[in-house]
Amino acid sequence: MEPEENIKLHAIMIPVPLQGHIVPFINLAIKLASKGLTITIVNTQQIHQRLMKAQSISDGSLDYDIFSEARKSGLDIQYTTISDEIAKKYNLVNISFWTEPALAFTSYYHMDLLRINGHFGSQDNREDMIHYIPGVDAIEPGDLPSYLQDPEPWGIMHRYIFKSLEDARKADVIICNTVQELESSTISALQEIKPFYALGPIFPNGFTKSIPTNLWTESDPVPWLNSKPKGSVMYISFGSLANITRQDTHEMAHGLLLSRVSFIWVVHPDNTWNLLPSRFEDDVKDRGLVVPWCSQIDVISHPAIGGFLTHCGWNSVLESIWCKVPMLCFPILTDQFTNRKLVVSEWKVGFDLCSGRILKQQEIAQKIDCFMTEADKLRINLEETRKKLEYTLSKNGSSGSNYKQLIIDLKSRILQKSKSN
Repeated sequence: MEPEENIKLHAIMIPVPLQGHIVPFINLAIKLASKGLTITIVNTQQIHQRLMKAQSISDGSLDYDIFSEARKSGLDIQYTTISDEIAKKYNLVNISFWTEPALAFTSYYHMDLLRINGHFGSQDNREDMIHYIPGVDAIEPGDLPSYLQDPEPWGIMHRYIFKSLEDARKADVIICNTVQELESSTISALQEIKPFYALGPIFPNGFTKSIPTNLWTESDPVPWLNSKPKGSVMYISFGSLANITRQDTHEMAHGLLLSRVSFIWVVHPDNTWNLLPSRFEDDVKDRGLVVPWCSQIDVISHPAIGGFLTHCGWNSVLESIWCKVPMLCFPILTDQFTNRKLVVSEWKVGFDLCSGRILKQQEIAQKIDCFMTEADKLRINLEETRKKLEYTLSKNGSSGSNYKQLIIDLKSRILQKSKSN
């Protein structure tokens, strides 16, 4: 039997084919490869073609290797594609990677408790506080992931999410793009149930710039931002998956017209662009820029950005904290409501856009103007929260030690499985 210290780990990573999953998966792959692992990223052929098209790569064939530049630096990282329906069973160590915070994961994981107590799929619009989820002091029903709130949780996405949870329960190890220092009690409670590793924040490094991670072609608003005063621009994006309705789009647009704030608004051409009011871009051309997609980290790290009106996707939350950009929160679906609780109630680095889920242009204008005026108060908390991320990524922080312990754990489990073969 080969000694444990001589085992060369080879991780096969298969991301969910959604923008918000692909980015942290690529970043995690680079991190693990830099720790000495051999990595094989497996994409579906459909997603591979979309990545190539978004990057305007003429050779969009299945032979194009997106990690060729990373390998030149010495990283042992491979890339391959598979057809969109394929499954084979091997006796491998099974790892479930969750790109949401531990609070969202534990809410799903303890769905049985929510059922028993009547908070899962409640028809009664429950508002009583939930105190029974291990490691969670209290959470309101409205802060649960939307798929747990829905009174009829039987749709396609519900079944997909719940199937993912079943797979996570069967996994040998769960890794999560969250921060030990920010969710310590929730993570500790989960670690009593299953091997659970907080490896976040999983951010890109120098190699990632050469690797396609976007499913849409990017615009470059940086030259436009260069002409704006420091902290004067609101960045608005509702992510790659969440769509807002025609009514919400109109209310948002008119609210921006009323507020007079300068802004960049990411509006997807395939689902929202045609919903903008007529002449909107002409009416805001001196202070507003509408783009179909852009490099979010490049935008929010620009000194002209003073706030981020966000759907509270988890990648956006972590990036905003790192760039010390206050958030104005408008969650739309899935874990975004849970993320909003962390941003607004726990860490106090953001405000709510509206009191409910209905947007009104006057309230939007008032909240945006108030937010941009009072953002400095949030920056004090952002400074402290950013320091926790910095410590997490430091030599003595939890992220590095958790990576080390994960690799030790994986080697041990591989030895155990090899003995059973």
